Amino acid sequence: MSATPRTATRRTGTSRTGIRTALLTVPLALGLLGAAVAPAGAVGSPRPGSSLTCHGAGVDPAAQVRHRTGTVIHAPLRTVWQLQTDVERWPDWQSPVRSAERLDSGPLHRGSAFRWTTPLPPNPASTDPVLEITSTVRQLRPGACIRWTGPAVATGLRIDGVHVWTFTEVPGGVLVRTEETHTGPQVDANVPAATAILRQGLEGWLHDLKTAAEARAAR
Repeated sequence: MSATPRTATRRTGTSRTGIRTALLTVPLALGLLGAAVAPAGAVGSPRPGSSLTCHGAGVDPAAQVRHRTGTVIHAPLRTVWQLQTDVERWPDWQSPVRSAERLDSGPLHRGSAFRWTTPLPPNPASTDPVLEITSTVRQLRPGACIRWTGPAVATGLRIDGVHVWTFTEVPGGVLVRTEETHTGPQVDANVPAATAILRQGLEGWLHDLKTAAEARAAR
């Protein structure tokens, strides 16, 4: 990160249990957040060997912990894209995001970095109350896709994530797909549990994005 951080935008919401578990908490920004209920119209896991990409780059092919999902959001593409890329306003519509700050300025672009936090439930890996995630945009095509990477850290805990999002206009709205991988000693020690946590986080994020975008479109 080379840019000077701006003052963090910090808001507190009613947390659901973020990536919540006795072990970790986050679909890193790696995926984070949310409800354990799949959003309406959710698209399931891809066929073996397939992967979402942005400018030809995808998730970590060697990662054991991975999940992919998607949903149709009944809102204009510009609305969905603005919500997803206005990082500092994530706490407005994602209650598991406690704070978010851009480490650069202007519209999100390749090389942009941002730091955000989410509560860390009690777990054997760390006594810290908060998990801090620093994400860097590696690829971006406006209105079409974003790929970012970065670590989620707390004392004694580190998860490295790669996260891809794609946005495709369809009749009546936008098909949003997301795929993420996690690596690190804590997640690799229990792949089924870590995968379930990642799934909950990604589906929760999509649920919140869908709810926020459709509410804004209905105004």
